[in-house]
Amino acid sequence: MRLVFLGTPEPAVPSLEALVAAGHDVVCVVTRPDRRRGRGGELSPSPVKVAAMAHGIPVAHHVRDLEGVDAQWGVVVAYGAMIPAPVLERIPMLNVHFSLLPRWRGAAPVERAILAGDTETGVGIMSLEETLDTGPVHAEVRLPIGEKTASELTTLLAHRGAELLVSVLSSPERLQHARAQKGVATYAEKLSSETFHLTPTMSSDEALRVVRLERAWCHIAGKRLRVLSAHTGEGGDDAAPGSLVSFGPHVGLAAADGVLWLDRVQSEGGRPMEAAAWLAGARLASDATWS
Repeated sequence: MRLVFLGTPEPAVPSLEALVAAGHDVVCVVTRPDRRRGRGGELSPSPVKVAAMAHGIPVAHHVRDLEGVDAQWGVVVAYGAMIPAPVLERIPMLNVHFSLLPRWRGAAPVERAILAGDTETGVGIMSLEETLDTGPVHAEVRLPIGEKTASELTTLLAHRGAELLVSVLSSPERLQHARAQKGVATYAEKLSSETFHLTPTMSSDEALRVVRLERAWCHIAGKRLRVLSAHTGEGGDDAAPGSLVSFGPHVGLAAADGVLWLDRVQSEGGRPMEAAAWLAGARLASDATWS
């Protein structure tokens, strides 16, 4: 099948690779422009661009560059921008979306599912419409979330989505008979720095879900501390929220209903380390607090 592909970050790469491996003719890849990264500020291509170039596929950086391109279908995976209606009218497009629609329409479905404490999520193939993630669904796969981190869950969904995409494209029945979304729609708003801010008003379970997003942080003694991994468990239940709890070499953050025990952390300007090693060198006051 003659296709165009629109995508940008690493989770979109498995779908592109699967299309090529399945023998589809990907005639053009559209991805977001190269970005400056690192201290040197050098321009770096998106992961999708790197993959496309490895296969010798022409790359464009704007949807308008699809004008005049002859394709039967388009495939969109985390492209990062809305597709204009005139383009959708000319090239029907499938979207690989990392949620069980209509739950978690929008930009951050994986992270919002984790934060909400959902027990399962999934990946679906839907027809793209001009409105946000409202199109009919051709197929979906449901997966348990468990204790996975955001990156672990995203990687799993990306690969299952790639398999499902190829399956849908090979099935005229699935392509022609999508079902309308049913249920209550929820929206996965974009993430901000505050999304990852641990606070004493959170329950320990809520705080742990933030840690599983892999960008959690808090302030201790006026300095920002990144929490790379943590766990909940017994001990310190009578500690006041906002206080630090120590048990031998272990340190925890007293939350609203228990303690978030720190496993690995990273202080400002420091390297990742075990929480016990950080505590030994932090020289905190006995009444130090976190916020």
